[in-house]
Amino acid sequence: MLLNDLNVGQVVISKSGRDKDRLFFIIKIINEEYVLIADGDYRKLDKAKLKKVKHLMKYKYASEDIRNKISNEEYINDAFLRYELDRLKSKL
Repeated sequence: MLLNDLNVGQVVISKSGRDKDRLFFIIKIINEEYVLIADGDYRKLDKAKLKKVKHLMKYKYASEDIRNKISNEEYINDAFLRYELDRLKSKL
């Protein structure tokens, strides 16, 4: 998966590990090999998971609200992440 295909706020699913088959948001892009992911439930924002890009499958959906809040350094809580994931699950 190419890094330029990934964006902050994009929905991804874990392909391996204990969190396999779970949906997450990309919170931060570390480098071309790693990203930080969180879902507000299993993985909270304050303990976001460092995950290899090759272990993720991306979806075409992304949350503009999350992307804008992170880029503007606004406060985001775990409940907001859970709400956005529930909202986007209906589109998947």
